Amino acid sequence: MSAPVETESGLIDGISGRDRSITVYRGIPYAAPPVGPLRWRPPEPPVRAEGVLRAGSFAPMCPQSPRDASRAGIDLPMSEDCLYLNVWAPADAARTGPLPVLVWIYGGGFRAGTGAHPRYDGESLARHGLIVVTFNYRLGAFGFLATPELSAESAQGVSGNYGILDSIALLRWVRDNIAAFGGDPGRVTVAGQSAGAGTVNFLAMSPLAKGLFHRAIAQSHARHSRDPELRYLATSYRTLADAEQAGQTYAREHGARSLADLRALPWQKLVDGRPAFDTGVDSGSTGKPPLFRPVVDGYVLPHGYSGTYTEGRQNDVAYLAGNNLDESGAVPESTFAEYRVRGAAAPNAGAPPIHVTLDAFVAAARHKFGPMAEEFLRLYPAGSDDEAARASNTAVRDNSRISTYLWGTEWTARATRPAYTYFWTHPSPAQGQQPRRASHSSEIEFVFDNLDPGSAAWTDEDREVAATVSAYWANFAATGDPNGPGLPHWPPYAAAVPVVMELGARFAPIPIADPARLDFWKRFFGTQQPW
Repeated sequence: MSAPVETESGLIDGISGRDRSITVYRGIPYAAPPVGPLRWRPPEPPVRAEGVLRAGSFAPMCPQSPRDASRAGIDLPMSEDCLYLNVWAPADAARTGPLPVLVWIYGGGFRAGTGAHPRYDGESLARHGLIVVTFNYRLGAFGFLATPELSAESAQGVSGNYGILDSIALLRWVRDNIAAFGGDPGRVTVAGQSAGAGTVNFLAMSPLAKGLFHRAIAQSHARHSRDPELRYLATSYRTLADAEQAGQTYAREHGARSLADLRALPWQKLVDGRPAFDTGVDSGSTGKPPLFRPVVDGYVLPHGYSGTYTEGRQNDVAYLAGNNLDESGAVPESTFAEYRVRGAAAPNAGAPPIHVTLDAFVAAARHKFGPMAEEFLRLYPAGSDDEAARASNTAVRDNSRISTYLWGTEWTARATRPAYTYFWTHPSPAQGQQPRRASHSSEIEFVFDNLDPGSAAWTDEDREVAATVSAYWANFAATGDPNGPGLPHWPPYAAAVPVVMELGARFAPIPIADPARLDFWKRFFGTQQPW
């Protein structure tokens, strides 16, 4: 057993992992409990533990819908006192380090999730010579409520980004304390999936996070600033004025006439069973973002994507970003009939529409593309329901690959460090996905090399894919370059070469899209408002 670790949170004693060469530290406070008068305030420094903190158990989840928590299969209590982190480190790291650090940010639409989820267990990645950190951040109304009163009490005159400020506070804690675990504060990677990837993108645009991390990994939804999909996926943001107006409505709906009334409400009264979505956003489709999400407030986030990239205001870090085969509205062919039986689903915040009938596909095309719809339908022709579902899949996948490629042109125009892009194609059985599919989040177990025998019907091929993918991620965290001995070469992003690295079904660069379709999407994005 390693000796206790001295941190600003106190003296921390970890436990052995399943592999005794790894030490695990669970439930370390990185900020003061955001309760009472600290509800809806930037995080304060942690209260130092007296004596030795036995870090053997995960902390409670931040408040969220019990429905979301049960769907995730997490059996942990909820509490507003939830700003805690977890560390996985080689047992001898404090003596043999410093080692690169990977900080993982969970997804969940800014309304659900926990750093304690078994999918994010860092033990296998730590065996690659990394320090792995997961943590909780405030969600829903607790993380992203804005009101005029909240803005007025802020020294900067802003409100609504408490969940992002939690991530920044965590990174400051890592900078100041991770060396005690054997980590290198000069080699910190922030990585996340879905809303976690959205947070990575926002941290890359926030001046408050400058210098706190050196590499970034966004798993799903690094998109071109003119892509309408940005407006409802986990990359979505609000203006401060819109957020404050929505916050006032939310307060009234919960019987609060003042900020004091809101702070006096039990946290259970502020957790809605079905999270609200923002109906005022035109995404070019039926997709709508969650109501509570980050705010371009002029302080935490001074500008949106276009303004940040155009002016070169982003934090200049190495970047790795990509998308998955079966996400953003694309689904496996074997599920077409099932989706037709389901019919039009009720809107769900952040969820993309799925088109598996000819009528729905054509109607959606006319809505989204307007005067360019006929050209789109010639490029993606269909004469039956099955043809339409396949054409919709092709268009969705082209959209995501092309959008991320064009994001790369924006990002690298002012950045000096390399970027790498990928397209994940390996079908996974994780999370009970039958049939197997390369769906949203399906790459997570492979990135963490967490193919536990009891969690799914894993195959030898799955384990080979996990070994390759986790090695790429570990190499990138260590050096800013995913390549290493024995791995298929992954070329860095180059605007003049429209290819993306396929990961999963095979490991090789593939074209972004057919040239005519690539040209179409470029011209379509050119007609859209920069965001």
